[in-house]
Amino acid sequence: MCAIEAGRRGRRVLLIDHAEKAGKKILISGGGRCNFTNIHTSAENFLSNNPHFAKSALARFTPAQFIALVEKHHISYHEKTLGQLFCDRSAHDIVTMLERECAEAGVHTLLGTKILSVTRDTADTRFRIETSSGSFQAESVVVATGGLSIPKMGATGFGYTLAQHFGLRVIDTRPALVPLVFNPDDHARWCDLAGLSAEVIASAGTRKLRASFREKLLVTHRGLSGPAVLQASSYWHPGEAVDFDLAPGLQITQPLLARNARRDPSAAIQALRSVLPTRMAERWFDLHPPADWTNSSLDKFEQQLHTWRITPAGTEGYAKAEVTAGGVDTAELDAKTMQAKKVPGLYFIGEVVDVTGWLGGYNFQWAWASGFSAGQSA
Repeated sequence: MCAIEAGRRGRRVLLIDHAEKAGKKILISGGGRCNFTNIHTSAENFLSNNPHFAKSALARFTPAQFIALVEKHHISYHEKTLGQLFCDRSAHDIVTMLERECAEAGVHTLLGTKILSVTRDTADTRFRIETSSGSFQAESVVVATGGLSIPKMGATGFGYTLAQHFGLRVIDTRPALVPLVFNPDDHARWCDLAGLSAEVIASAGTRKLRASFREKLLVTHRGLSGPAVLQASSYWHPGEAVDFDLAPGLQITQPLLARNARRDPSAAIQALRSVLPTRMAERWFDLHPPADWTNSSLDKFEQQLHTWRITPAGTEGYAKAEVTAGGVDTAELDAKTMQAKKVPGLYFIGEVVDVTGWLGGYNFQWAWASGFSAGQSA
């Protein structure tokens, strides 16, 4: 996106990618259909040490503008849920679209090319880029190297190292939008139910920065995943708990509290099955049976269902994380242009920056918007 916008301005642009194929992370996104934006995007959908930083770029290039580009290339798409837009056919359509736009803007591309070093000639302020395909000089360098997530796709910490080389601060990184791993006790209680899912509200984070998400939870062979857990994981830090409401907006014991209603394990499990898969309902009852069948015990039974607290042993790490939280400190960058304040001509965009979106197309929209903003200036 940055290369396209800079090329349209008449800049001579060289796009260097160490991968053999352009847009590899785009190609695997959204199950191969690329969740390319979210129509509800706002700065509130992002984590950052500066929650206001993303506002400028997101206002300069909106989901509607990317949708217009998609429609210009006759790519059919659909809304899945919660404003998430996916290609009808394949993520290849998005990569092809971007490659065509680059070609039309006169952008030159070098694939399979490793960056060896980036230095700056203080005499004339130009940058010197040493690569496996030769040496280049440039007035502007834009770093769009992504984060540490999915190393098998070629992800590295190169962007962070480059930022630090030029004296920029980097906020500590961690896996985000990542499955959580049970502690041994919870593993023994739940992991034989791998594959079961339920709609929940998952909440994580401290009072200062806490968020809740109503989506699906999935039990895995090692812990918990699913959209609700991935979302909450971005707010979770080691040692903290994650809270789950397993029956959001419902009182499942209401039938048992009715006059002359049956009050026994069978009736309780039947009530649980209204919100949980059968085996999960049975397991929940086995682990949290009412002390007796009085109203107060049933009230406690109900409350436990809405306040399931898990303290994960950790996450599945960068290998399974969809994005990386943290990155180049936004205090080092101009919010309008993405240029480093200390180093004129040096820009950082996308995931390498300390701006991390929710699940559902938000991170792509940040990539397009930050790239567009840098491209108007670089």
